[in-house]
Amino acid sequence: MANKAVFEGLVYDENDRLLDVSYVGNEACYVVDDNGFKLHISSEQIDKQVLESMKEEIIENKDLISEKTSDMIGSDDIFTHAIINQQLENIDKHLDELFNRGIPESGRAYLGMLGFKIVVNHHGEIVRVDQPSVSIDE
Repeated sequence: MANKAVFEGLVYDENDRLLDVSYVGNEACYVVDDNGFKLHISSEQIDKQVLESMKEEIIENKDLISEKTSDMIGSDDIFTHAIINQQLENIDKHLDELFNRGIPESGRAYLGMLGFKIVVNHHGEIVRVDQPSVSIDE
């Protein structure tokens, strides 16, 4: 049971309406308006799907992420690569922390400005995830 909606402010229905977050007890839920009927879908159900997809992409691109992260912080040595790779290998631990803490509001706002958007149907199934992308050359 998730007590935080990780992607609050970034989840929309198929009619491009932003979903509110409400709580059923301590459980965070995204609220889908289905012709006036408010469907409460566990945020964990939606958030886990998105995070699993992101995790797969991270794992597939681990070497590139490590290299580019090292470049960005200006420390391109074997120890930095080892630390970054270790963090990427422990991605599950970091994802678990997200369910407890959520993404800070400023981080979610930044993701939204970049075009990150999750679209779900009234069953809570992900229709699509719009993500900003960068070509390899960039």
